[in-house]
Amino acid sequence: MQLVNGIPLFLDQLIRTLIAEDEGNAALSVEVSGRSGGDVDAPSEIGVGAMAHGKALLGLGFSVDQVVHDYGDLCQAITELAEEGDAPFQVPEFRTLNRCLDNAIADAVSEFSSQRDSAVAERLSTEANERLAYLAHELRNALQVANLSVRAMEIGSLSLAGATGSVLKRSLTSMRALVDSSLAEVRARSPMAIPTSIFSLSSLIIDAATAAQLEADVRGCELIVATVDPVLRVEANRDLLLGALGNLLSNAFKFTHRDTAVHLIAYDIDDRVYIDVEDHCGGLASNHAETMFLPFTQLSADRTGLGLGLSIARQNVESMGGTLSVKDLPQVGCVFTISFPSSLVERRSDLGQLG
Repeated sequence: MQLVNGIPLFLDQLIRTLIAEDEGNAALSVEVSGRSGGDVDAPSEIGVGAMAHGKALLGLGFSVDQVVHDYGDLCQAITELAEEGDAPFQVPEFRTLNRCLDNAIADAVSEFSSQRDSAVAERLSTEANERLAYLAHELRNALQVANLSVRAMEIGSLSLAGATGSVLKRSLTSMRALVDSSLAEVRARSPMAIPTSIFSLSSLIIDAATAAQLEADVRGCELIVATVDPVLRVEANRDLLLGALGNLLSNAFKFTHRDTAVHLIAYDIDDRVYIDVEDHCGGLASNHAETMFLPFTQLSADRTGLGLGLSIARQNVESMGGTLSVKDLPQVGCVFTISFPSSLVERRSDLGQLG
């Protein structure tokens, strides 16, 4: 609306200024178009319109140069119309036109810059908050696994040398890695390269299942893990992928119906490996598949947590060149699928020859 009415409004204000000055009404001239050099205390009518115009141009993605050129084009159009109509400017009139344009440009650019700076500051603040929330969320997940491990070890009088003890150690290592990487990011102030390696998909699934089983027991759910072909390898950052898978499993246990099962399946098709986490949440509501990966999104009545788990999982997977998607199973549940290019270090044919 401002772009449509902005120029006619400026022209009306310019005409009113010229009439006021022709009639010797200096007060009205200043009220409409401002003093030479602009108004410090309060913007003139032209200033108010120019500020709205600058804000509208920012919203449309214009640059500050385009804001200035917008008024320059207007000046040129007025000058050309005066020549075509054989109505040359008198010196006082041209001085008034320049004052109106100067004040309008100054107010439009000032408002444009102010709004842009506010938008940048808000974006940076949001990014900082999301990074802090990411760290807190991942630390909480690792701490929860560690607490569950300690509880299981206390109840069962288990040794640190066993499988549960290994889960506890990995959780503590994960927390330390998160803190170290966050400190490194603060020091570097730049995106960090993500180290990757080729590792066994089967061992990853075993580690994820061992940690997840503790939460499954607490939630009253059954975790069913399919056997993984031992030949399958994947190239990624193991800690990030394990964290993403842990978030998906935790999300599944949170929303799946009690006394039902969560399935963890890993397999390959053609040249890609897939990891499915299938739950029994009852299915997704309309449009939830498009919005559930957004940060701080909580679509159910259960408001525990920050609504970051799925967003972090997708961020982790995509940062390593993978994909994370969801498929709705109406009235049943949903399937979250992580996919990566496969790395078959040993071919099945080679294994057959060795046998």
